[in-house]
Amino acid sequence: MAVESGIVITIVGLGPGEAGMLTRDAWEALTRASVIYLRTQRHPAVAGLPAGVPIQICDDIYEETADLSAVYPLIAARVIANSENAGAIVYAVPGDPHTAEASVELIRLEAGKRGWGVRVLPGVSFVQPVMALLGRDVLPGLQLCDALAILDLHHPPVSPDVPVLLAQVYSRAVASELKLTLMNQYPEEHLVALVHAAGTTAAQVEWQPLHAIDHSLQIGHLTCLFVPPLAVGSGFAALEVTVAHLRSPAGCAWDREQTHQSLRATLLEETYEVLAALDAADPGALQEELGDLLLQVVLHAQIAVDDGEFQMHSVLRGINEKLVRRHPHVYGTLKLPSADAVVQHWEAIKAEERHTSGVTVPSSVLAGVPRVLPALAQAQALQARAARVGFDWPAVEPVLAKVMEELGEVQSASGDTQQFEELGDLLLSVVNWARHLKVDAETALRVAAARFRARFELVEQAARELGRSPSEMTLAELDALWDQAKVTYRLAAATERDDAAPAYEPGVH
Repeated sequence: MAVESGIVITIVGLGPGEAGMLTRDAWEALTRASVIYLRTQRHPAVAGLPAGVPIQICDDIYEETADLSAVYPLIAARVIANSENAGAIVYAVPGDPHTAEASVELIRLEAGKRGWGVRVLPGVSFVQPVMALLGRDVLPGLQLCDALAILDLHHPPVSPDVPVLLAQVYSRAVASELKLTLMNQYPEEHLVALVHAAGTTAAQVEWQPLHAIDHSLQIGHLTCLFVPPLAVGSGFAALEVTVAHLRSPAGCAWDREQTHQSLRATLLEETYEVLAALDAADPGALQEELGDLLLQVVLHAQIAVDDGEFQMHSVLRGINEKLVRRHPHVYGTLKLPSADAVVQHWEAIKAEERHTSGVTVPSSVLAGVPRVLPALAQAQALQARAARVGFDWPAVEPVLAKVMEELGEVQSASGDTQQFEELGDLLLSVVNWARHLKVDAETALRVAAARFRARFELVEQAARELGRSPSEMTLAELDALWDQAKVTYRLAAATERDDAAPAYEPGVH
């Protein structure tokens, strides 16, 4: 242990229970200490610490800090400040200093920057008595987390395929915030175990649905939370394993033969099936179709692995870094007044990224719009890109006037070629109108087509009930059936909206 300044911090693990579980090295360090700094005095071993040695505690930080994520940095800062004044101190933590002890890592990091020495004396971890109470093995795959470290996250950074043990669930307030994060991944009825005072004679296991953990009256400074895994195959890594196996020599001949190019049509098909599920406002179908679409992503990534191109971790890291970098108003201090300002700043960041990386700047702001997009979607994307640089009508009224102008030009067009071109201009202006109304033109037309299909099928059904074929009926008769179909469809749609909440508004953003 190289020490430049002469300052040494000794970090001692108190073990999970009474002082009898202290190691001999820990006891000797505590006995020789001039002062013992405790992360918390609410620990069974405190009553048996060496007599006559003064104790300083950090419990006031827990009690006075509203932002729970700031607790450990504040504790670490206090230990560092006391070390600077005293030259050498002993800091004691429950369990083992290297097991779910965020304050220890912060202290080691800051001490290293200052050239101070850090001596760590291990203790018996809380993990062993907890798992003994639960009757489970630590292996395979137990994940250890500090509850305070994930309270501010909106999704737990753990795999649902393996169990999780969360330390420092020391209050009902912590449990309340913790369950909200966990319920972004686990069902609210998922049975979990609050484990209290493991390693002591007062040890207790309390099984609860996840949503009810903050109702427990037993929660205290020796409480942790055990979260069993979900059904096998619930994590992202499990899908990667399955796809890699299918692509392996022991897998499927069809999957092994696929390439990036051979999967192009399937990728597009699966994307449209997701859109169909969205249009139907069917959560069950959406869940299934998103899985099929995700399979395409993982297949392409595995093909890239097999071909030595890149790995999935690079894909995930790349998109994560991009999202954080392009949202400085969320992950930084930048203030942006509106969604339009966010879009403009997004474009500025992209331009700076291209400049910094040496990537050739596209000759047009429209270069990023894929030419393979469906015509309506492509038209709307092109107009939106042009609007970002100011090429846009300031309000919806002149857009509507342009639609009427283009309609007139279609009506006055002579010859097939001119009609073709003017009709294209009319469609383009209608798409622009949709954009100003904040309606997705592609979705609106797709939903309208589905509505037409459903209504015409009602017309056919009504004709059959009359013993006739639509082709045998006059236009007036078909119009009458069409009006009847519109009423029937409208009533059915209203009933569906009453039965399903919330109602779906296709294409509105």
